[in-house]
Amino acid sequence: MTDAGIHADRERTVPESIDVIIVGAGFAGMYMLHRVRSLGLSVLVLEAGGGVGGTWYWNRYPGARCDVESMQYSYSFSDDLQQEWKWRERFAPQSEILAYANHVAQKFDLVRDIRFETRVVAAEFHEADSRWQIVTDKGGRFSSKFLVMATGCLSVPLAPKINGLENYRGNVYHTGNWPQKGVDFTGQTVGLVGTGSSGIQATPEIAKQAKHLFVFQRSPNFSIPARNCPISPEYEAEWKRDYSDRRKAARLAVSGILAQRGQSSALEVDEETRSKEYERRWNAGGTNFMAAYPDLLLNPDANETAAAFVRTKIKEIVKDAAVAARLTPTDHPIGSKRICADTQYYDTFNRENVTLVDLRTDPIECAIEEGLRTAGGHSFAVDSLVLATGFDAMTGAIDKVQIFGRNGRRLRDKWQDGPKTYLGLMTAGFPNLFIVTGPGSPSVLTNMIVAIEDHVDWISKCISHMVSVKANSIEPKELAENEWVATVAAEAAKTLMVKAKSWYLGDNKPGKPHVFLAYVGGLPKYQELCDQVAAEGYRGFEIA
Repeated sequence: MTDAGIHADRERTVPESIDVIIVGAGFAGMYMLHRVRSLGLSVLVLEAGGGVGGTWYWNRYPGARCDVESMQYSYSFSDDLQQEWKWRERFAPQSEILAYANHVAQKFDLVRDIRFETRVVAAEFHEADSRWQIVTDKGGRFSSKFLVMATGCLSVPLAPKINGLENYRGNVYHTGNWPQKGVDFTGQTVGLVGTGSSGIQATPEIAKQAKHLFVFQRSPNFSIPARNCPISPEYEAEWKRDYSDRRKAARLAVSGILAQRGQSSALEVDEETRSKEYERRWNAGGTNFMAAYPDLLLNPDANETAAAFVRTKIKEIVKDAAVAARLTPTDHPIGSKRICADTQYYDTFNRENVTLVDLRTDPIECAIEEGLRTAGGHSFAVDSLVLATGFDAMTGAIDKVQIFGRNGRRLRDKWQDGPKTYLGLMTAGFPNLFIVTGPGSPSVLTNMIVAIEDHVDWISKCISHMVSVKANSIEPKELAENEWVATVAAEAAKTLMVKAKSWYLGDNKPGKPHVFLAYVGGLPKYQELCDQVAAEGYRGFEIA
C-alpha cells in the first residue's frame, strides 16, 4: 500500500480502537496476549494463519522437528502448564508442538482475542494522537496505542530464483508453507532443493516414500544425529520434580538451554580425550555437540578438531566415497552456519533410490516442463519439486508490512543497509513499536521460547510503566541505537560466526545487507543489560 493509499483509507473508515495490537499468534504472540491481559488493557492479535502456532502452523513438511529438547522447548511462565503437559518425544515433531500450542490457547482462553486469516499489510504512526493506524488485507482498520510485532524470526519462506519455474508442469512445494493435508509422494520421482535444516529433516522421510529422490545440494552442511526417542515416565518425572530450578539454570546458560558444557579449551586436552568426548556427544545426539568445549566458535584450531571429527563420521556412514566427499563441508567452521540435528540423513544417501546432485559443480540453469536442467546439460524429470530453501530470516516478516513512523518514514527504508534496533526491542523513529526477538537480540542463537518469554516480560513491564506514568510514547534515542548496532557487530566479529555465508548474515537472500543479525553475547549477559536499562528509567529511550 502506498503512502497516499494509507492516508485515503484512514479518512474513509473509523478504525477499531484497541490499547495493544499484536501481530502474530505464534509462541511470542500467545504469551504477549496473556501478559497484556494481566495489565487490564484491551488487546487483539492479528494472525495471517488459520490457527495458533506460528512457524509450527506452517512448517508441516515431512520430518519437521524441533532441535531443542521438548522438556525445554516449552513455556515456563506457568508451573501448572508445565506439570500437566506430557511430551511424547525427546525432540518433538511439528504435530506435537502444534498440539501443545493449541492446548495453551485453550487453557488460557486466548482464541477469543485472536483474529485468524487476517494479515497486517500496513501500519502508520499517527503523531497527532501517538497511535498506530493498522490496515489488514481484508480492509479492516485498527487504532492502537502500542503495536507489538510478534511475527517470528523464521516465518517468511524464501524461494530460490529458478529461471522458467512457471513452465514446470509438476507440483511445487515449499517446506515453510506446506499443505495442511500433507503430501503423499508414493510412486513419485521427487526433486528436493536445499540441504539446510528443513532439507536435512525432510530428505530421509521423502526418500522412504518416493520412487526416486534427487537431492539438489547448494552447499553441504554439518549435521549431528538427533538420537530422538520416546520420553520415559522416569525422565519426565525427573524434570518435573525440580522444573523451576532447571529453568533458572537454563537462563544462566549462554543459549538458554540447560546442557553439560565443557570448561577447558579443545586444545588443552590430548587428542584421545578430545575424540572420546566428541564420540560421547555424537552418540548422545543433538546440537549440544557444540557445547563440548567453550572455544569451538572462538578459535579456528579448536573448531577444526570438531569439524574434522564430523567429516570422518560422514565418510564412515556414506558408502560411496565420491558422494561422501560432496556431502562433506570444507568451506566454513562447524557451527558458523546453523548446525542441524538429523535422523539418518547421511545414511539416506546409501539408498538406491536417492541421488545427490552437487549444484556447486553443476548449478541449476532453468526449469523445464518435466523438471530441472543444470548448466552441464543434465535434465532431471520429477513429478514434484520441494523447495527446502529456508527463510528471509529475522527481518522478513517485518519487511512484508508497510510500516511508517515519524514524518512518514518507512521502516524498510531505514533498514535498507541493515536493521537498526536498540536491544532488538525497538527502533528509533517508530514510537510504541515493539519487536519480540527482533534483529539485534540473541533470538535464533538461543532457545527461542526462553528468549520470547524474556522479551515479552520486558515489553509488558515497559507498557505497564508507560500507562502508570501516563506517557504518550517511547522510542530509542538514535545514539543508543547506533551504539547497540555497533556492539552487536563487534560481538559477532569476535567469533567464527562471521566466517560463513549464512542466513545469520542475510547471505541466503540476494540483495539483503551483509549484516550479522543476532546478538552473540549470550542470553544472561543480554538479559542483565535489558533489566539494567529498565531499572535506570529506561536508559537510552526517549519517553514523551
